[in-house]
Amino acid sequence: MLKSFFENIIYKYTNYFSRFINLKSYEDKELILLAKNFMSTFEWNSKPNFNNSKWIQSKEFKVYSQFGDDGIIQWLIKNLDIKSRNFIEFGVGDFYESNSHFLLINNNWNGFVIDSSEKNISRIQNSEMHWKYNLFAKKAFIKKDNINSLLALSDFKDLGYLHIDLDGNDYWILDSLNLELYSPDILILEYNAIFGDKDKISIPYDSNFYRMNSHYSGKYWGASLQALNYLAEQKGYYFIGCNSAGNNAYFLNNKHMLNIPKTNIIVGFQEAKFKEARNEKGELSYLNNLEVKRQLEKLPVVDVVTNEKKIL
Repeated sequence: MLKSFFENIIYKYTNYFSRFINLKSYEDKELILLAKNFMSTFEWNSKPNFNNSKWIQSKEFKVYSQFGDDGIIQWLIKNLDIKSRNFIEFGVGDFYESNSHFLLINNNWNGFVIDSSEKNISRIQNSEMHWKYNLFAKKAFIKKDNINSLLALSDFKDLGYLHIDLDGNDYWILDSLNLELYSPDILILEYNAIFGDKDKISIPYDSNFYRMNSHYSGKYWGASLQALNYLAEQKGYYFIGCNSAGNNAYFLNNKHMLNIPKTNIIVGFQEAKFKEARNEKGELSYLNNLEVKRQLEKLPVVDVVTNEKKIL
């Protein structure tokens, strides 16, 4: 009798939470319609002032992206001559809050996404997105020696868009990536604003890097904007700006320079607005960027130009 009572309680609450989770729709039709209406406005469609180093931020709106990147991406694909309708994104979580999510369902592009979590990939594969659209999800922990073989699994010969968001070895993965095979029109790179706007630095390469293990704050990861720009320019890409949140930097293939001009890397740099740093108990500390940087003092970084190791 008692067992039956507890079984009923467990069933009741399991069913409740299951229905609650399902409310997180991968295809929210009302939200998508609102975005489409906004994209028809004169303000969003108007030509920006390219002399303003933060011009891309005027095109922001959020549907499924964490911040305003959905709007930036939509404006770019509308105003650039992009032949390929293929995208690749690394480190997508369960793909719900992703920069490629809206691109997939609004523009029906072909997608290949990678995440290291079995749970995240399973959620993607069991979602409506996986059968409604041409989306392939792969579980893998990305390293320098496997990145090119992983991307080859996509069967894409070219890309309209590539986004690298690993919160870790981002610089070293981009360095190892044979970008010429895919020549994406749009390259989005997550930068660590804590590393500032002047130094070309990255964390040292660690094939098993996980940012919450490297420092309790979770803010010791990735590379500076200057470091990523240095590498992107070597690979044939130029900087056009950062999102207003201060985590994603946008680069275009050099072939687009006559259409959208280059932005100065110093004035285009955006400080991070979000406060995600943790304390030693794993709780949000709400520290500002300067306070977080003080916590990271004496941790090693690499000057990507000289390959010298130094400390923050």
